[in-house]
Amino acid sequence: MTKKICILGSTGSIGVQTIDVAKKLGIKVVGLSAHKNVDLLIKQARELSPDILCIVDEKYYPLLKENFPDKIVVTGQQGLINIATYPHADLIVNALVGISGLVPTVEAILAGKRVALANKETLVTGGKIIKRIISQKQEKDSLPILIPVDSEHSAIFQCLVGEDKKNVKKIILTASGGPFRGKKFEELQSVKLEDVLMHPTWNMGKKITVDSATLINKGFEVIEAMFFFDKGCDDIEVLIHPQSIVHSMVEFVDGSVKAQLSYPDMRLPIEYALTFPERGKAVAAPLDLAKVKNLTFEEPDFDTFFLLKIAYDCAKEGESYPIVLNAANEEAVKYFLEGKIGFVDIMKYVAKIIEGHRLQKIETVEDILVIDAEARRRFKNLVEGEKS
Repeated sequence: MTKKICILGSTGSIGVQTIDVAKKLGIKVVGLSAHKNVDLLIKQARELSPDILCIVDEKYYPLLKENFPDKIVVTGQQGLINIATYPHADLIVNALVGISGLVPTVEAILAGKRVALANKETLVTGGKIIKRIISQKQEKDSLPILIPVDSEHSAIFQCLVGEDKKNVKKIILTASGGPFRGKKFEELQSVKLEDVLMHPTWNMGKKITVDSATLINKGFEVIEAMFFFDKGCDDIEVLIHPQSIVHSMVEFVDGSVKAQLSYPDMRLPIEYALTFPERGKAVAAPLDLAKVKNLTFEEPDFDTFFLLKIAYDCAKEGESYPIVLNAANEEAVKYFLEGKIGFVDIMKYVAKIIEGHRLQKIETVEDILVIDAEARRRFKNLVEGEKS
């Protein structure tokens, strides 16, 4: 029977690549969502003929409905939930950007859906609650409810197939180091947007590319790995690996280390998430290690890229700290992309917001959203106050 999927965020980088993989594997796409890129959404829908479409920005709803009068067309946050819980989908691919991915993930799991998760903010902000819901829904010996799509977490997931988690000593997350690897903080004062977006190995969306340049992306991945693989942050190490061939590693108690290797191509972890527990037909190019020649590793520069250290601190504190870290960073990146602050200001402002935060307990999704909104308000007041 043909697998059927819905894609949240189908017009973004991961969404577009998921469509490419699904077509090559013969997987039926029954639902698509976009934030406001209605033109691309219309093009995708004409090609794939899904059952249900969502445009989050309500002003584009009339245009979408006009083009697809016979389809289910929804809008807003509730529209995302409609896609995430669509009864005829076997798997929900969450490729949304930012905390907008949290509620649809929760609702999908509550509706009994399996989720291929590319939205790291879901676990960064809501890992405690997601884990609690999964513990109530996950049946023994059934397929996991949550499958990672991030290349690093997919690599760890693959390394752990057939292994007992109690034998895991350490998780090693690899990072390319971004476009400014080897530079000191003083050298980053005058970098331009185009410099930041010149990632050396990956072709990604703007937000995650900026996060990779500050290394906070790797900090978020540490927090995500804690919830995906039941490890404390002290058992998760970050290594800089400029070639982006080794996507992550797992060290076991006997000293053995497993790694997953491939060229930096997101289609491979997407394919694995769509086909698990089977493997597909290799939509990505096979790895030729003789051509790669060198694989190098080095420790991160925590002094220059201090948001990585702050992310570790937030991971240790838990509860509200990762939520505030994510909210402040989302706002900072938005301000940077709009030309309102400089690159190093991202790091400075996020650090100030964390410095002024005091821990709050998290029990519900509503708690998360309230803390998120307050952190964003504090960030805006901080930036606007320094400008005035």
